[in-house]
Amino acid sequence: MTAHHIRYDLDADGIATLTIDRPEKRGAMTYAMLRAFTEHVEAIADEPRVRVLIVTGSGGSFCAGTDLADLATIPGETRGVRGTAHEVGKWWPLVQCPVPVIGAIDGYAVGMGAEFSSQCDVRIITNRTRFAWNFAQRGLVPDTGAGSWLLPRIIGPSRALRLLYSADFLDADEALAFGYAHRVVAPEDLASAARAEAERYLTASPMSLRRIKQLVWRGLERDVAAHMADHVEAMSACFKSADHKEGVAAFLERRPARFTGE
Repeated sequence: MTAHHIRYDLDADGIATLTIDRPEKRGAMTYAMLRAFTEHVEAIADEPRVRVLIVTGSGGSFCAGTDLADLATIPGETRGVRGTAHEVGKWWPLVQCPVPVIGAIDGYAVGMGAEFSSQCDVRIITNRTRFAWNFAQRGLVPDTGAGSWLLPRIIGPSRALRLLYSADFLDADEALAFGYAHRVVAPEDLASAARAEAERYLTASPMSLRRIKQLVWRGLERDVAAHMADHVEAMSACFKSADHKEGVAAFLERRPARFTGE
């Protein structure tokens, strides 16, 4: 079993860290690791203490993709897909995660690793980070659907198609220039930079952040009328919330807000 290569930690401030910890294989994912990874992310929906999630790797790599030796144990003609088309959480667990997700990415993020990076809300990378969507070279399409749906919306269809067609590496400078990465830092500064980014979100209402994330991601898949209907419902709920009352009171009293997420 390789599930132990997925480590989960939650600190007193509500910042959770999910680490792909298999440096000897550059974070390559087995079935057991993927199951553990997804289960940890899904559990956050029922854990009100979590305010922000940081997803990272170890040993100078993020995730080099699927462990092909593990994949080969199940013949392709009998291999099932991860879930049905409607089970989005199995395909895009980081998008479905209700809290902000920061990708702290060092080294290789290839295949499934690149797919997971696209599912993050914000990406902080190092100057040695390299992304690649090499699915066509394995006779596949992007395995979570993120490369064919999310990536074009982040960097544009033409840039995305070139990366998907060629499997060329997207290096740190290009990732920053394309808007794929928020910030590039030295490898030794990655953890502190991701932590500092997460701390910026702790001053906001947890209830607001969860609703904002939901509105943004769902807004990519529907028309304006449907989006605004959801927006009006969310705004109405916000007006009635304890967090809104606290936010107004904190501003008027010139003090930091003490949000409860309610």
